[in-house]
Parts: sequence; C-alpha cells; structure tokens
Amino acid sequence: MMHVVRYLTHPQVNIDPSIPVPRWGLSEVGRARTEAVTATGLFSGTAQVISSGEQKAIETAEIIAAKLGIDVEVREAMHENDRSATGFLVPDEFEEVANQFFGQPQVSVRGWERAVDAQVRVVGEVEHVLARDTPGDVLFVGHGGVGTLLYCHYAGLAIDRVHDQLAGGGCFFAFTSQERRVLHGWRRLEEL
Repeated sequence: MMHVVRYLTHPQVNIDPSIPVPRWGLSEVGRARTEAVTATGLFSGTAQVISSGEQKAIETAEIIAAKLGIDVEVREAMHENDRSATGFLVPDEFEEVANQFFGQPQVSVRGWERAVDAQVRVVGEVEHVLARDTPGDVLFVGHGGVGTLLYCHYAGLAIDRVHDQLAGGGCFFAFTSQERRVLHGWRRLEEL
C-alpha cells in the first residue's frame, strides 16, 4: 500500500545571535502558521512524526503530533547543515555563503559541512525510518537546507539552490513511500 511521505521545514523563528542557531525556537508567526495547518486535516493519515533535534523543528513537530495524538521521534542526525564554523551570519552574508554551499556541493565553504555530506546524512536518516515500513503516512520535520538536498535526491536533480524552498520556511514536499516518487515540489503550508 502506498503511503505519503512529507518533509516539512519549520516556519519562522525567533532570531537571536546570542543563542546558538540549533536552539532557536519558533516565533509567534511560525507557531501560528503551524497551529493553523493542524486544522486542515493535511496530516490526518500520518502515523509517524519524525523531527530533527533542533528546537525549532521539535516545536513544529510537537504542535502537529499533539493534534494527531502521537509522539514525536527525534533523530539528531536530521539537523540542518552544520554551520557551526561560522555561527550566526547577518542575512546578506548568510545568503552569500548559502549560495556557495549549494553552488559548490563538494567543497566545505568557510568550514561548513559539505552539501554532498549533508545530503548523504539526511537521506540516510529518512531511509532508515522508511525501512521500518510502518503503516500510515510519515511526516519529517526539519530544515530548508537539508530539505532541499533531500528534495534534490528524490527528484533526481543535481544539488542546486534553484530547488530551495520558498522564503519564510514552513514549506513541504511529498513523495511516495514505496517508489520514492516525488508527488509535488515545495508548497507553503497555506497552499493546501
């Protein structure tokens, strides 16, 4: 039986340069967007909610899982690409380095995890979960960078930022659990 696998990126966060990025939480806007989608029934067939270990992803996953009456499974290795070498970067500088990250996937840009390595890591985590062949749809909650790498993998596309989610996060794509066939590209939570 075919099940739907969705990968959802956390929506807007509280940006605080004094706190390590993995510990940032959802902003009021991000929380409201997540709570609003739980009323749509989009995730009603979901039997598993799997989250990155980063705070913003966990908060997103917990809101959805609570509505479904299921637990969140946290998988630490689903984290965003490791950018600890630079820490917080101001938006313009971040965008420049992110462009290099996607544009040179075989290179560690300014000490960041290489895109090819991040892709292998996140695909491995998803495949580990899917190998359990648990009945029902699966929702993975994570991040834009590794989510784009995951999308490129399942869509059979070269790593390229042109395939990145829409600005603001809170986007998802879907694929089938059996054939790993992409059903649709990135959509905003509001585009149900």
